[in-house]
Amino acid sequence: MNLIILLLPIIAIVLMFRSQKKRQSQQQQMQTSLEPGAGVRTIGGLYAQVKAVNDETVELEIAPGVVTHFTKSAIAAVLDPQEYDAIINGRPGDDELPEPEAEDADAAPVEDKALSLTKDSAEKGDAEGGAPASK
Repeated sequence: MNLIILLLPIIAIVLMFRSQKKRQSQQQQMQTSLEPGAGVRTIGGLYAQVKAVNDETVELEIAPGVVTHFTKSAIAAVLDPQEYDAIINGRPGDDELPEPEAEDADAAPVEDKALSLTKDSAEKGDAEGGAPASK
């Protein structure tokens, strides 16, 4: 029983270090795979396009003609071209196209009645669809 109590925290620590090392290697691989023209998201949530990759920094175009310098560690994700285009230009992807709404045959038709904000309708009260008379 005492052996289990001692081994359980050691196993948990080993698993935590292993998952952290895995995340670090994925981040390193993503940073080395950066290339000009790729769409990226920074850790601050800024979407930009890679213009140049240097040893420690990346030049990002955040708007047409506006280029900024970021460290490679500031890049949170490299986006697919379709995903980047959808985010920047607001275009839905192929699988995100809105479906036409089917009308429900059982639903009662809704009457479109114009709302009147005149004093006449206030004097009529709720009986005829106007606002209740104020006193």
